[in-house]
Amino acid sequence: MKCPFCGNLEDKVIDSRTSREGNAIRRRRECLKCAKRFTSYERVEDIVPLVVKKDGRREPYEREKIITGLKKACEKRPIGVETLEGITDSIEKKLLGLGVKEVPSSWIGEEVMSSLRELDKVAYVRFASVYRQFKDINELMNEVKTLFEHT
Repeated sequence: MKCPFCGNLEDKVIDSRTSREGNAIRRRRECLKCAKRFTSYERVEDIVPLVVKKDGRREPYEREKIITGLKKACEKRPIGVETLEGITDSIEKKLLGLGVKEVPSSWIGEEVMSSLRELDKVAYVRFASVYRQFKDINELMNEVKTLFEHT
Protein backbone atom coordinates (compact mmCIF):
# COMPACT_ATOMS: atom_id res chain seq x y z
CA MET A 1 0.00 0.00 0.00
CA LYS A 2 1.43 3.36 -1.02
CA CYS A 3 1.73 5.88 1.82
CA PRO A 4 -0.39 8.96 1.00
CA PHE A 5 2.16 11.20 2.77
CA CYS A 6 5.55 10.12 1.46
CA GLY A 7 4.78 7.56 -1.26
CA ASN A 8 6.68 4.73 0.42
CA LEU A 9 5.41 1.27 -0.43
CA GLU A 10 6.23 -0.37 2.89
CA ASP A 11 3.88 -0.21 5.87
CA LYS A 12 2.60 -2.32 8.70
CA VAL A 13 -1.00 -3.01 9.67
CA ILE A 14 -1.76 -1.80 13.19
CA ASP A 15 -5.45 -2.71 13.38
CA SER A 16 -8.04 -4.52 11.22
CA ARG A 17 -11.81 -4.38 11.65
CA THR A 18 -14.82 -5.43 9.64
CA SER A 19 -17.09 -2.53 8.65
CA ARG A 20 -20.58 -2.25 10.16
CA GLU A 21 -22.20 -3.59 7.00
CA GLY A 22 -19.72 -6.47 6.86
CA ASN A 23 -18.79 -5.78 3.23
CA ALA A 24 -15.39 -4.20 3.84
CA ILE A 25 -12.33 -4.48 6.06
CA ARG A 26 -10.94 -1.29 7.56
CA ARG A 27 -7.20 -1.34 8.19
CA ARG A 28 -5.13 1.19 10.14
CA ARG A 29 -1.64 1.29 8.71
CA GLU A 30 1.64 2.92 9.69
CA CYS A 31 4.26 3.88 7.12
CA LEU A 32 7.65 2.34 7.90
CA LYS A 33 9.47 5.37 6.44
CA CYS A 34 7.66 8.48 7.79
CA ALA A 35 5.76 6.75 10.66
CA LYS A 36 2.49 8.50 9.75
CA ARG A 37 -0.75 6.55 10.05
CA PHE A 38 -3.50 6.17 7.48
CA THR A 39 -6.59 4.07 6.87
CA SER A 40 -7.32 1.75 3.97
CA TYR A 41 -10.42 -0.24 3.06
CA GLU A 42 -10.63 -3.63 1.36
CA ARG A 43 -13.81 -4.54 -0.50
CA VAL A 44 -14.82 -7.44 -2.69
CA GLU A 45 -15.37 -6.13 -6.18
CA ASP A 46 -18.69 -7.31 -7.55
CA ILE A 47 -18.53 -7.90 -11.27
CA VAL A 48 -22.04 -7.15 -12.42
CA PRO A 49 -22.61 -8.35 -15.97
CA LEU A 50 -24.14 -6.35 -18.78
CA VAL A 51 -27.70 -7.22 -19.77
CA VAL A 52 -28.16 -8.10 -23.44
CA LYS A 53 -31.60 -6.95 -24.56
CA LYS A 54 -33.73 -8.73 -27.21
CA ASP A 55 -32.66 -6.20 -29.85
CA GLY A 56 -28.96 -6.77 -29.09
CA ARG A 57 -28.38 -3.59 -27.08
CA ARG A 58 -26.27 -3.93 -23.96
CA GLU A 59 -26.92 -1.98 -20.79
CA PRO A 60 -25.76 -2.18 -17.19
CA TYR A 61 -27.73 -4.40 -14.83
CA GLU A 62 -30.21 -2.38 -12.74
CA ARG A 63 -31.71 -3.93 -9.63
CA GLU A 64 -34.51 -1.36 -9.62
CA LYS A 65 -35.88 -2.66 -12.92
CA ILE A 66 -36.53 -6.07 -11.38
CA ILE A 67 -38.12 -4.56 -8.27
CA THR A 68 -40.33 -2.27 -10.40
CA GLY A 69 -41.53 -5.22 -12.49
CA LEU A 70 -42.24 -7.27 -9.38
CA LYS A 71 -44.14 -4.40 -7.76
CA LYS A 72 -46.34 -3.96 -10.84
CA ALA A 73 -47.07 -7.69 -11.02
CA CYS A 74 -47.84 -7.87 -7.29
CA GLU A 75 -49.92 -4.70 -7.12
CA LYS A 76 -52.95 -5.19 -4.81
CA ARG A 77 -51.71 -8.65 -3.84
CA PRO A 78 -50.86 -9.63 -0.24
CA ILE A 79 -47.12 -9.59 -0.86
CA GLY A 80 -44.72 -7.40 1.13
CA VAL A 81 -41.87 -5.35 -0.25
CA GLU A 82 -39.44 -7.44 1.81
CA THR A 83 -40.52 -10.52 -0.15
CA LEU A 84 -39.93 -8.73 -3.46
CA GLU A 85 -36.51 -7.59 -2.31
CA GLY A 86 -35.74 -11.16 -1.25
CA ILE A 87 -36.63 -12.42 -4.73
CA THR A 88 -34.41 -9.74 -6.25
CA ASP A 89 -31.56 -10.65 -3.87
CA SER A 90 -31.89 -14.29 -4.87
CA ILE A 91 -31.80 -13.45 -8.59
CA GLU A 92 -28.77 -11.18 -8.08
CA LYS A 93 -26.97 -13.91 -6.16
CA LYS A 94 -27.57 -16.39 -9.00
CA LEU A 95 -26.53 -13.75 -11.55
CA LEU A 96 -23.23 -13.01 -9.81
CA GLY A 97 -22.68 -16.74 -9.32
CA LEU A 98 -22.80 -17.29 -13.08
CA GLY A 99 -19.48 -15.47 -13.38
CA VAL A 100 -20.26 -14.16 -16.84
CA LYS A 101 -19.67 -10.73 -18.39
CA GLU A 102 -23.03 -10.63 -20.19
CA VAL A 103 -26.42 -12.16 -19.48
CA PRO A 104 -29.48 -12.18 -21.75
CA SER A 105 -32.45 -10.23 -20.43
CA SER A 106 -34.50 -13.38 -21.07
CA TRP A 107 -32.53 -15.17 -18.33
CA ILE A 108 -33.56 -12.49 -15.82
CA GLY A 109 -37.17 -12.56 -17.03
CA GLU A 110 -37.38 -16.33 -16.67
CA GLU A 111 -35.91 -16.16 -13.15
CA VAL A 112 -38.54 -13.56 -12.18
CA MET A 113 -41.30 -15.69 -13.67
CA SER A 114 -40.08 -18.79 -11.88
CA SER A 115 -40.08 -16.95 -8.54
CA LEU A 116 -43.55 -15.50 -9.14
CA ARG A 117 -44.94 -18.88 -10.20
CA GLU A 118 -44.07 -20.24 -6.75
CA LEU A 119 -45.14 -17.09 -4.87
CA ASP A 120 -48.46 -15.96 -6.35
CA LYS A 121 -50.31 -17.28 -9.41
CA VAL A 122 -52.09 -13.98 -10.15
CA ALA A 123 -48.83 -12.01 -10.02
CA TYR A 124 -47.25 -14.65 -12.25
CA VAL A 125 -49.96 -14.30 -14.91
CA ARG A 126 -49.72 -10.49 -14.76
CA PHE A 127 -45.96 -10.56 -15.24
CA ALA A 128 -46.15 -13.25 -17.93
CA SER A 129 -48.74 -11.29 -19.93
CA VAL A 130 -46.36 -8.35 -20.21
CA TYR A 131 -43.10 -10.31 -20.43
CA ARG A 132 -44.30 -12.80 -23.04
CA GLN A 133 -46.27 -10.12 -24.93
CA PHE A 134 -49.33 -12.27 -25.58
CA LYS A 135 -50.95 -11.40 -28.89
CA ASP A 136 -54.43 -12.60 -27.96
CA ILE A 137 -56.52 -14.20 -25.22
CA ASN A 138 -55.73 -17.72 -26.49
CA GLU A 139 -52.04 -17.32 -25.71
CA LEU A 140 -52.95 -16.09 -22.23
CA MET A 141 -55.31 -19.02 -21.69
CA ASN A 142 -52.61 -21.47 -22.77
CA GLU A 143 -50.23 -19.96 -20.20
CA VAL A 144 -52.87 -20.26 -17.46
CA LYS A 145 -53.54 -23.90 -18.45
CA THR A 146 -49.82 -24.63 -18.30
CA LEU A 147 -49.68 -22.98 -14.89
CA PHE A 148 -52.42 -25.22 -13.53
CA GLU A 149 -50.85 -28.33 -15.05
CA HIS A 150 -47.67 -27.63 -13.01
CA THR A 151 -49.67 -27.45 -9.77
